[in-house]
Amino acid sequence: MVVDCDRCAVRGDACGDCVVSALLGPPVALAWDADERRAVDALAEAGMVPRLRLVTGPERRSA
Repeated sequence: MVVDCDRCAVRGDACGDCVVSALLGPPVALAWDADERRAVDALAEAGMVPRLRLVTGPERRSA
C-alpha cells in the first residue's frame, strides 16, 4: 500500500484524525508493506492510534 497524502480526497479535513498524521505528520507519500499495514490496523483496533482515513481521488494527469 502506498499512502500519498497529496492524492487524498479528504486531505486537510481529515488529517487531524488520520494515523499518518498521528505517527509521522503529513508526509508527501508513504509506502507500507503488508506487515506494517497489519500492525497499524492492530494499533487502530486497540484504540492506540486513529484509523487510516485515506480516500483516494481520481488519478491526476500532468499537463
